[in-house]
Amino acid sequence: REREEEEVVSFLSSSLSLSLSLACSLALGVLFLLGFSILSVLLACTFALFLLGGLAATPGMVPAGASPTTAACGFTARRRVADLSVNVEMPSQVADLPGQDDADSGDGGAPGSSGGHQYHHLPQWVRSGGKRAWWRRKGRAAMGVAALVSVLCLATVFVTASRLRAPFGVGSGAGAGVFPVGGSRGSNVINAGGAVSNNVVEEVSVTRRRMGDVSTMTALSELWRKPEAGSYYSQCVGRRRNRYGTDAPDGYLLVRANGGLNQMRMGIADAVAAAKMMNAALVLPYLDHTSFWTDPSGFKDIFNWKHFIDALKNDVEIVESLPPEYREIKPRDKAPISWSKSGYYRQDLRRLLKRFKVVKFTHTDSRLANNGIPPSFQKLRCYANYRALRYTPEIEEMGQALVDRLRSSGEPYIALHLRYEKDMLSFTGCNHGLTAQESAELEAMRWSTKHWREKVIDGTDVRLRGGCPMTPREAAVFLKAIGYPPATNVYIAAGEIYGSSSMDAFLAEYPNVHTHTSLATAEELGPFKPYSNRLAALDYIIALESDVFVYTYDGNMAKAVQGHRKFEGFRTTIDPDRQKLVKLIDKMDAGELSWEQFTSRVKKDHAHRRGGPSERRPGTPSRLDPKHEENFYANPYPDCICANTTQGITMRVDAVKKSRLLPG
Repeated sequence: REREEEEVVSFLSSSLSLSLSLACSLALGVLFLLGFSILSVLLACTFALFLLGGLAATPGMVPAGASPTTAACGFTARRRVADLSVNVEMPSQVADLPGQDDADSGDGGAPGSSGGHQYHHLPQWVRSGGKRAWWRRKGRAAMGVAALVSVLCLATVFVTASRLRAPFGVGSGAGAGVFPVGGSRGSNVINAGGAVSNNVVEEVSVTRRRMGDVSTMTALSELWRKPEAGSYYSQCVGRRRNRYGTDAPDGYLLVRANGGLNQMRMGIADAVAAAKMMNAALVLPYLDHTSFWTDPSGFKDIFNWKHFIDALKNDVEIVESLPPEYREIKPRDKAPISWSKSGYYRQDLRRLLKRFKVVKFTHTDSRLANNGIPPSFQKLRCYANYRALRYTPEIEEMGQALVDRLRSSGEPYIALHLRYEKDMLSFTGCNHGLTAQESAELEAMRWSTKHWREKVIDGTDVRLRGGCPMTPREAAVFLKAIGYPPATNVYIAAGEIYGSSSMDAFLAEYPNVHTHTSLATAEELGPFKPYSNRLAALDYIIALESDVFVYTYDGNMAKAVQGHRKFEGFRTTIDPDRQKLVKLIDKMDAGELSWEQFTSRVKKDHAHRRGGPSERRPGTPSRLDPKHEENFYANPYPDCICANTTQGITMRVDAVKKSRLLPG
């Protein structure tokens, strides 16, 4: 009876071993699917041990007195099985033993001797000459079938896993080099389809990346998501159109817009509001032909002048040119006082207009205050800039075609205003990352430009104060720290980048760089190529329509585009904190910060600098200089953007709180 109990225990152990083998095979397949190659090998070894143990411990193979573990792993068990099978085949020897007493048997003989096994060591069915119980007779067959099923299940899981892995590029080159894990590109980008590595750390990194694909994609979608504004805000430019108007204008206003395209654009919108304040008829503005860009294009070459006149006909009278009776009058040249309030135009300049009949503004840059202007005039400025000033149909169509080409792959794109251009570097005195010869060239240009007042500039000090345009390398490090992968499409919305090797570091991190030159053929760019302002108009359209706009300097294009994007529904616009960023980069370069620490700090510093709703920040009482105010065209909220629901009012209050927390 004790022997039968031992055989029952052996049978149950065998069954348990095979059951665990089946479970291990399924777990092995799942882990293989997830990419746990190292753990798969370890589990395979465990599976093999259980399988062998289960088969070896099948009833009828385990001798009396041997445990299932001994049967699976020990040599002694195999020798006893061999002896047992010999004894079973020799009934004559068994028949000579009936007179021996069970109590004298002990251990019998030495293991492996031909006559060492005593009669009572044999199974009951041998001694009795009967048959095995059914569970004993079928045990070996049942265990064999179970083992076969386990192997088939394991093979099925492996085949299924391979088919599931293939469509997602796991184990192939698909997606290789997309997700950086720190350091410089090339040494830290995991290539899932590369050569097999013996580095366990790399295997673990691959495993973590595969398991984190879902969370990574979620994080990427957050990078492209618009700030939380939704339908809570809308454009509001409705106004009393004839509030200060009369039946006939008091005279004509000529305007010479100065600067680059975006500075002229904002100046023209201010001129519309000024003409309204002065009760003047506005002549189509003249564009600057003597600036750094020396573009001979006129207003009609860049803007849709017919639409401009028609859109503003109920606000201001606009004419193509002076009427014949006024052409003989010498215009009174006037450079309006910068950042003036409406009273200056409605009183002082209106009197001047009545006296001379024709007044010419020689400058239009920042001639109207950001704040303290009556709401109707503020709304008119927005309406003129965002609704009335459209580019010519040729420029609009070409710009939209380039946008469509950028999106042809179905992927979003970043428009990067990389203001690392010769004129800006010379003006600011910034030379970080340039050669000595290039720095000397910039200094010579600054001294030769008469209207640039500052000649001796400490570029290092300016950079640490956040006054320099970000270098291409700093821009690449910033985008990488924020989380944009190397495969991101980046459109450079800027002119020629200065420096012989300035773009090398950026291209090493982000090779998918585009410009209007790379997106269009030479024939398509023919009508635009010789004219910098027309090319700038293309950049403006592409930047306005981009999924994310990032600017590296607070220039006029940055102001114009970010304000327009807010007006169009708070599209994602990232404003790097250059003062903090360059200091963090310097610390990282010096080894004082790890890449993980650097990225954590950058993400924290820019969590609320994505172009969401925040009311325009006025100057503080201690710094009333309008230069330190937030530009009206950089943020037309709340003058031209209104909360249209109860939730929107709540969000507006939150936006005001955020605006007060953000540094000025």
